[in-house]
Amino acid sequence: MKERPINSLPGIPVVLAGFVIALATFWLFISGVGGHGAPADPVRLAGSVIGLAATLAAFTGLYTIQPNQAAVLSLFGKYVGTVKEAGLRWNNPFYSKRKVSQRVRNFESGKLKVNDLDGSPIEIAAVIVWQVVDASEAVFNVDDYESFVHIQSEAALRAMASSYPYDQHDEGQIALRSHPQEISEHLQAQIAERLGTAGVEVIEARISHLAYAPEIAQAMLQRQQANAVIAARTRIVAGAVGMVEMALAELQKNDVVQLDEERKAQMVSNLLVVLCGDRGTQPIVNAGSLY
Repeated sequence: MKERPINSLPGIPVVLAGFVIALATFWLFISGVGGHGAPADPVRLAGSVIGLAATLAAFTGLYTIQPNQAAVLSLFGKYVGTVKEAGLRWNNPFYSKRKVSQRVRNFESGKLKVNDLDGSPIEIAAVIVWQVVDASEAVFNVDDYESFVHIQSEAALRAMASSYPYDQHDEGQIALRSHPQEISEHLQAQIAERLGTAGVEVIEARISHLAYAPEIAQAMLQRQQANAVIAARTRIVAGAVGMVEMALAELQKNDVVQLDEERKAQMVSNLLVVLCGDRGTQPIVNAGSLY
């Protein structure tokens, strides 16, 4: 089922013609009935009946189309065509007309509880921006295209959420929390694939809510904090080792003091304690000789 444009007549001239036909019909009926003993004129009466049918056809075939709206026309269950011209229009009065909005619309899914790729329960929701681009497919290919959009979007969101982990564990791995742009593009592609048969175009799809499920939220927060502490400590230790190497190299280069291996080890230990400690150290100054 593909959309097929069909022509329609402007409604204002049809309204004017209908009023003219209605007046002519009234005159034919009055003059055809006769009066004061005059015989009835069957020709004028027949003309008034035809005029009445033409008047009804003129007015019952009228319908209005709003901007960014389409009317899908069918005749006794057979698709005839789609009219998109805005304003008052006229077509065959026997055509059934179903109007479909082609404005841009959006909705936010409910908070869905799903398991991510690692099996951790998470809560996720998304905002979907969509638009009907083929009114005939929206009317004839699915029962209720608005309900179809909502249900298929949530199904695509569930499938997407279970394909990625919540947090990034390896370098280059795509995760729900760390790669919002890639996740949005994947979600949009999945929803568009599901809604293609309904004549719907997905303009945008993005995550609006993402969190661990309440029953594991506290434990996952502790794990994130632990990972952050480990990452910070790793960086501190790496920096401290570099500073110690630089200090030993400068002492040796400038020939400030000659240290044996034992004294070097002690100096390295003291510097690492100072540089890696959580709080400021309280050094003890040796006022005597070196040994």
